[in-house]
Amino acid sequence: MSTQEGKGRPTPTRKEAESKRKVSSLSPVVTKEQKQAAKAQARKDRHAQRDAYLRGDESALPARDRGPARRFARNYVDSRRSTGEYFLPAIFVVLILTYLASFISDKTTKNYVTLTSIFMMYAMLIIAVIDGFFLSRKLRKAIEAQFPGTETKGLGMYAWLRSTQMRRLRSPHPQVKVARKKN
Repeated sequence: MSTQEGKGRPTPTRKEAESKRKVSSLSPVVTKEQKQAAKAQARKDRHAQRDAYLRGDESALPARDRGPARRFARNYVDSRRSTGEYFLPAIFVVLILTYLASFISDKTTKNYVTLTSIFMMYAMLIIAVIDGFFLSRKLRKAIEAQFPGTETKGLGMYAWLRSTQMRRLRSPHPQVKVARKKN
């Protein structure tokens, strides 16, 4: 007869066995302070990356904004005023006028205010599109003169979309001031 000897320790509970399996031997043991320090460093790195992007640092820009032609296009757009940058404030005015028109009891006046505001919105949109068309043409010619042999595909739309944003909300931030017209 064989005598069976015990293993010398109690059988682990299911909870203990699962916790041993879940803890990887490859992951480093990290304290709470180390996690907080890593989070703080990551936050600091993100802020530094965002600041570099807003400044226009070439290394921090996404691929769509990189290159001398794109920088030239941004500066070209930022050096002039365009009707597109006033489109969003105009839409806000249209929204307020339409809301106020709902309180007018006279039907003729109500229709007049509503139609005027809608006409203003569409007129701004059409003017912004026409301005974008001419901006695109002038920009492509300027880029071909400044950077011969550079591909200009997509630069016109890039510039027009930038010109439709309010100057304060553009990113990367404008690097040039608006050129004043000489009398």
